[in-house]
Amino acid sequence: MSHAARALPPRHGHEARLWALVAVAFVADVVTTYAGLGAGLTESNPVARIALAYGPAGFIGLKVGCIGIGLALRPFLSQSYQRLVPIGLAGPWLAAALSNIVAIAGVSL
Repeated sequence: MSHAARALPPRHGHEARLWALVAVAFVADVVTTYAGLGAGLTESNPVARIALAYGPAGFIGLKVGCIGIGLALRPFLSQSYQRLVPIGLAGPWLAAALSNIVAIAGVSL
């Protein structure tokens, strides 16, 4: 299989579900980040703070760039480790979304 073909996420199986989780985490982080900003919170991640200075396009662009880097590096991992790419993307974004929800709830009380 060529490197280009291996760069694309699989269309079925466990890893495909992990990539679906990346999409959910992506949306959850973006939505909760903007909800938190709207509630008066500030972004704690300095890289994301810079991206947010460019508006939604900057913030979403940062996240799309992260996915692009993951997809670019994925072919260089053995097949048994390739699932770590979506886990490495979804995990922090889900944690950030949860943190945002807790922070927003604290502001709302």
